[in-house]
Amino acid sequence: MAASKPGVVKNAKGQVVYDADAYGFLKGAAPDTVHKSLWRQGKLVARQGLYKVTDRVYQVRGLDLSNMTVVEGEQGVIVIDPLISAETAAAALKLYRAHRGDRKVTGLIYTHPHVDHFGGCRGVLPNGAEDGVPVLAPDGFLEHAVSENVYAGTAMQRRSGYMYGAQLPKSAVGQVGCGLGQTVSLGSVGLIPPTRSVERTGQVEVVDGVRFEFQMTPGTEAPAEMNFLLPDLRALCMAENATHTMHNIITLRGAQVRDARQWARYLSESVTLFGGRADVAFASHHWPTWGGELIVELLEQQRDLYAYMHDQTLRLINAGWTGREIAEEVELPPALAEVWANRGYYGSLSHNVKGIYQRYMGWFDGNPAHLWEHPPVEEAKRYVKALGGRTAAVARARAFVREGDLRFAATLLNHVVFADPEYEVARAELARVYTRLGRGCENAVWRNFYLTGAQELREGVREAETSVVSSDVLLALDVDQLIDSVAVRVNGPRAWEVRLTMDWCLPSLGKTWHLTLRHGVLTYRSDTKADPGAGVTLTMTKPQLLAMLAGKGLGGIEVDGDVSLLRTLLGVVDKPDPNFAIVTP
Repeated sequence: MAASKPGVVKNAKGQVVYDADAYGFLKGAAPDTVHKSLWRQGKLVARQGLYKVTDRVYQVRGLDLSNMTVVEGEQGVIVIDPLISAETAAAALKLYRAHRGDRKVTGLIYTHPHVDHFGGCRGVLPNGAEDGVPVLAPDGFLEHAVSENVYAGTAMQRRSGYMYGAQLPKSAVGQVGCGLGQTVSLGSVGLIPPTRSVERTGQVEVVDGVRFEFQMTPGTEAPAEMNFLLPDLRALCMAENATHTMHNIITLRGAQVRDARQWARYLSESVTLFGGRADVAFASHHWPTWGGELIVELLEQQRDLYAYMHDQTLRLINAGWTGREIAEEVELPPALAEVWANRGYYGSLSHNVKGIYQRYMGWFDGNPAHLWEHPPVEEAKRYVKALGGRTAAVARARAFVREGDLRFAATLLNHVVFADPEYEVARAELARVYTRLGRGCENAVWRNFYLTGAQELREGVREAETSVVSSDVLLALDVDQLIDSVAVRVNGPRAWEVRLTMDWCLPSLGKTWHLTLRHGVLTYRSDTKADPGAGVTLTMTKPQLLAMLAGKGLGGIEVDGDVSLLRTLLGVVDKPDPNFAIVTP
């Protein structure tokens, strides 16, 4: 219907948080520096603006990694999946209102707990769920939304920079997208807790006069996820369970391995539940599919994709194959491989098969030689020594480059860099190999990984520009999760000889948490009673607890006992490094 002009979204300080116009170079035929199929996908995904899906259903696409869907109700609009940032969500809603009227938000729905589907919530509901505006999400949403972004959040964010090519230039020699969308926005991330939970398939909820019929799909693309039908509008939302790319069974940024078997089964269930009842299917990424027969065809093709990967991996596992071997062996049947929506723009057959292997068999492939290998740096030193030193190793790698074996050249050069990270000849050669590998990838995130690795070898690590661990996300953590987030940062060796107990009392929650640090492990239990043996008792509100853990002191907290025990505890808690090395030791 219309595009946002200019396609640039800024924050209150005037800083750019998303630039859709940066992808204006995606025109014409593919250059030699980009895989032709990925170039085509980028051109499609980069199309930015307001689109009509069907009567009363609209989408804003291309203003963030994901889509924001707007359903018109009786009194206002229900927003589905409000992007990553408040700024992009507000811009998307403004674009909708400019062409459909200034309608208030009367409902908010999160399809699953990944940040690109809830982070922009305060761009559409700045004051939260005020005035009784319902916020719906699948059962378990809040637990997974906060745990994924906190427990291993630093490592995931660092690797996300590689996956999405966050530091790469937007150009035909740099980042051309990520297959699922173009890139992630860098604005303010929020989290408004759900007010209503969807718990079962077949559950019907009415929001602002619009009927939603839900299908629960836990363990598919997210631990908590749901599809839904708008039966009166004959429109089907498939969340992120059926998009126009092969998705990830194991995402390269890091996450729990997803269940390909269940994913396929839920898509079969979707066909049974919704086949013949919808004229259009839309998702949280990409573009809709119109026509009842084409909808069923898409769902069945994606079902067969995940089922084939799963079943063939298990077949070969039981024949004694390892994950790396299976990844080289499995190929899709032509009837599946030739479907555009099954192409590996975001997930890949290679790393998905390895993820399925990991889910069933773990990290160990059964070969005793792999049971107790040296860590990367020590292994690298021995490889380089065996090859005759760093100069000889680089020469051997160059020979493999000339033979066209870039994969093994990268392996050799990586060993040289890890054995001697200051050896500029090896760094430069490895950067060139990564660049060539990246330019040949159909998979967008593989391209971004290779090109980001090349860039960091040449320029070093740039500081991360944003974090998904916002104040809203921290506020959504319950006290158990807050303690867990501290426990996973305790430096065990530094805490071996430390033994202490303390109580965290939160009267507003009617509970006291009893913490014990012993043997380098922080454990806890909770009840309604104080522990007279606690070394110190801190009585506080949850915001005060968050401020204390953020290093902002004890303002307003009531202290009874030896406050130095708190300093002792926090003194053995490591601060994560958001810029740790990846392509160097």
